[in-house]
Order: sequence, then structure tokens, then C-alpha cells
Amino acid sequence: MSDAPFRPVLRTQADVEQMWRRLMTPLGFSGFSLWVVAVEDDRAVPKVMEFAEMPESPEDDDAEALAVILGHLAAPDTRFAFLRSRPGGGRPDAADRAWARALYDAGRAAGVRLEVVHLAHDDDVYPLAVDDLLAEPA
Repeated sequence: MSDAPFRPVLRTQADVEQMWRRLMTPLGFSGFSLWVVAVEDDRAVPKVMEFAEMPESPEDDDAEALAVILGHLAAPDTRFAFLRSRPGGGRPDAADRAWARALYDAGRAAGVRLEVVHLAHDDDVYPLAVDDLLAEPA
């Protein structure tokens, strides 16, 4: 087995989803977290950051606070991949969609590009694309 760090090439949403599936296996979560990976030159940086013990739904200033963090982390041409994890199962719910919207808002406010936000719960991993969020009620 190689000791090389896990640095997948991320050029498509399917690449990002495959990365999250590998990183989150085995599925199963006891709380709510946000996970972020920086992407440079189409490769994931081999460090995963977890914001643990997050509230079930975003609070009013969460997008702004995340934008500040992204602004500090961003280098030229850096983009970010986010995943929300939570216990339970089922389709993405209103809180999942609210977090995805808050993350996309944070990216816009920080002036950084985001990959498609993903959700992981006890049963599966789902993409939460911005176009899909626009079609659903808040």
C-alpha cells in the first residue's frame, strides 16, 4: 500500500462525489458537521477540515463567518469542496438545503469558487447543486 497522500483529481461533480464517498466511508454520523477540502490545480489538498458540532440549521451569521474563513484560506485559483454530514437518512431535507445555500453564499461573499456541495448521512452521499436549490423552496 502506498504512503502517498490521497490527492484525487477533481474536474467534475462525479469526481468530487467519489472523493467524499471515499473520505466518509464508513457512513454513520452522531452529530452535525461541515467538512471542507481545498482544491488546487484540480487536486484535493491532502488535509480535510471538519467544523464539528454545528447546529442542525445555519444561523443568521454563519454564511458571513464562513466567508471570512474562506477569504483567509483562499490562495489564487484555490476552490473549495464542502460536505455536510448528519445522522439519519432520507432525501436532503430543508436544513440540508439551508446549509448548502449558506455555503454557496459564503463562497460568493468570499469571492471563491466552490465545488458542488454534498450531503452525507448514515445511508448515502448526495450532491446539493445550486441549480437544484433554486428550484426548491427555502
